[in-house]
Parts: sequence; structure tokens; C-alpha cells
Amino acid sequence: MGVIGGSGFIGSHIVDKLIQSGHSVTDFDIMPPPNPLARHIYVDILDGSKTIIALAGEYDAMYMLAAMANVGDVFRNPTQAVEVNVTGTANVLEAVRRHDIPRVVLASTVWVYSASTGDDCTEDSPLTPSKVDHVYTATKIASELLTHSYARLYGIKYTVLRYGIPYGPRARSGTAIAAFVKQAISGKPITVNGDGQQKRRFVYVEDLGDANVLALSQKAINRTCNVDGQEEVTIIDLARKVNQLVGPVEIKFVEARPGDYAQKAVSNQLIKLDLGWNPVTPLNVGLRTYIEWYRSVRKK
Repeated sequence: MGVIGGSGFIGSHIVDKLIQSGHSVTDFDIMPPPNPLARHIYVDILDGSKTIIALAGEYDAMYMLAAMANVGDVFRNPTQAVEVNVTGTANVLEAVRRHDIPRVVLASTVWVYSASTGDDCTEDSPLTPSKVDHVYTATKIASELLTHSYARLYGIKYTVLRYGIPYGPRARSGTAIAAFVKQAISGKPITVNGDGQQKRRFVYVEDLGDANVLALSQKAINRTCNVDGQEEVTIIDLARKVNQLVGPVEIKFVEARPGDYAQKAVSNQLIKLDLGWNPVTPLNVGLRTYIEWYRSVRKK
């Protein structure tokens, strides 16, 4: 198996889960993998020719995780986000085509449903271009469209997984949970964007890793699956949960983020029925695990 972006937050957990399941894994990344059992090949997906060369070999599937995923970074650097999330995906798809890799598993996001007109969303919910209100959303929809077009034109097989908002050990600093924990442990105010009434469903990263292993099933070929959390929580309630666990500190309200995600009710029914996946980690348990991990690495 190949995992592009396997040294990052989600990718590293997918590498772990694949190895635990008995697969040989190659991590394609600019950074070495946390798991020493994974082979590492340096690749910059913005270089199309070198990406094709790097991905030469026998792989049963290629996971595409490399992306600019911090929406704040995307807002500040939109053209760079397009290069990484769209051109990078095109380069990987071209390498998959050239080497006849049997499957590409594309990491997408439930943020694409901000372009849906409905509040209850399934994988078949129509997406309306005029409703796209963030460059991040646009790049992820574009990466999905590229994947579908490569499937139609060249016959590649794919699985698209639309992730909920992930959290857990190794989380990047741009997520709400990671930011709140860092602020509270440092004794600084927890800063909440907007009024804090934004609703979220967070998905624990190891549950997300399990879904990616299950996605290798034949049932997932040429399918799109939602992989979202089950528990709904407001951002202000999340801040209070973190404050109870590691505070007390002040909770401070700041300006809302431009184009922030408006939570939709995203159905996991398809992946539950077809692949048997369920998010099994309660938010309170996952929060405590993440806090313990963060404290352990902070001491180093």
C-alpha cells in the first residue's frame, strides 16, 4: 500500500492501521513517517514528473492524503492551496493512471456539503457551485471532480472518503480541539471564533483510520462514503469541556472566521451498511486521550 502524506496527522494513523492489518506500507512524504515499519520515499506532489517516478512500483492501492487542510492557512494562501489540493491531486491521479495502480483512495471532507442546499446530507446530495463559500471547499470538490473524470476517461478505480472534522494524537494545531487544549494548558484564554454556537461533529482519528482500512473492500470501489462523527457539540460547549479538563482559564470570544463551516447533518448510513464502520470513540474519551498525548509531547 502507498500513502501519500503518510507522515501527517491523519495519514500517520492510516499507516499504523494498515501495518496492524498486515499490509506493507510505503509512506510518500517530504517528512519521514512516525512508524519505523513503513518504508519512506520522499515526494513533492507539486512536481508531476517526479511524482510519476516516485510512485513507480507494485501497489494494491494508493491513498491520497497530502493536502493543505488548515482552513486558516487556505484563507491566507488561496493560490498555494489550489496548487497543493488540486494540482497535487491531478499529479497523483496521473501517476496512478501511468502505473495502473488498482485503486486510489481520496481523502475529501464533509465541508463539501456547505455547497448543498439541504441540511440533511448523503453522498448523493447535489452540490451547487454558487454556494461554495471557501477556497478550501472549492479545492476539495475540485479534487473529487478530477478523480471522477479520471475514472470515466481512463478507467481508474477510486474510493472517496469525506471525512468529518478529525481530532486525536498528532493533531495539527489549526483544529479547534488542538487550539483549545494548547491555549488552556498554556494558561492562556480559550479563543472562540464568533458566538460559539457553531455545531460540529468531531471524529476520532483512529476511528477514521479504521474506515480507511475498510475502504479497501471491493464494495467500496467507485463509491463515495461519508466518515463523520456521531456526537454533535457546539464550539462553546467544546471550549467548556476542555476548560473543565485542563483549565480553568478565561473563554474569550473573537471575530468569526470568514466562510466558516455551517454544520450539516451528514449521514454515515452508507459506510455502516456496506463496510460495517461505526465511530466508536466517545468525544469525552477521545478528548482525554488527546490531552494526555499533548501533555506527554509537550514535556519533551
